[in-house]
Amino acid sequence: MAKAFLSRLLWPLARLTRTLGAKWVALWSFARLRESLATPLHSSNVVLGPVAVEGTANIRIGRNARIYPGVLLETQGAGRIFIGDNVVLSRGVHIVAFDAVTLGDNCMVGEYASLRDANHKRSAVSMRDSGHACAAIHLDRNVWVGRGACVLQGVHIGANSIVGANAVVTRDVASSSCAVGVPARARLLSFSV
Repeated sequence: MAKAFLSRLLWPLARLTRTLGAKWVALWSFARLRESLATPLHSSNVVLGPVAVEGTANIRIGRNARIYPGVLLETQGAGRIFIGDNVVLSRGVHIVAFDAVTLGDNCMVGEYASLRDANHKRSAVSMRDSGHACAAIHLDRNVWVGRGACVLQGVHIGANSIVGANAVVTRDVASSSCAVGVPARARLLSFSV
């Protein structure tokens, strides 16, 4: 009974804290991301929580992006990341570029998906110190990468395509296709309007 009474009393305070707290976290996260990047961050972008920026910070983000907490953006050496307008990066997305990773306008990347344009080279001595082989990743406009999917080096995904949840994409995906599986296999989509 005391629990019910106290929770009713605290409910308005909890709601106010949640509302103002979320706005403060978004503002602070936007400011931290803006400070971390080598290029300007447009004020139309919404950053809902902390974003980790690692390496050279050679990252360009377009307008009206929606970036959820826990995103990692990493560039190494000459690597660069280009994110178009109206892109959504869901919670826990990792994008790593040693060469280049490009997301076209209106792309959506689901929770915990990974886009990595480099792999360690094979070595009998020390895999960690073997260096990297890299090739650019390019997602055309309006691509949806599902939750937990992995897009690997050298892959080009055509416009209006879908990558299914937990797929591992090791080769190009044609425009208007759906790629699913490990490794991912693509088939053309039919759209109805």
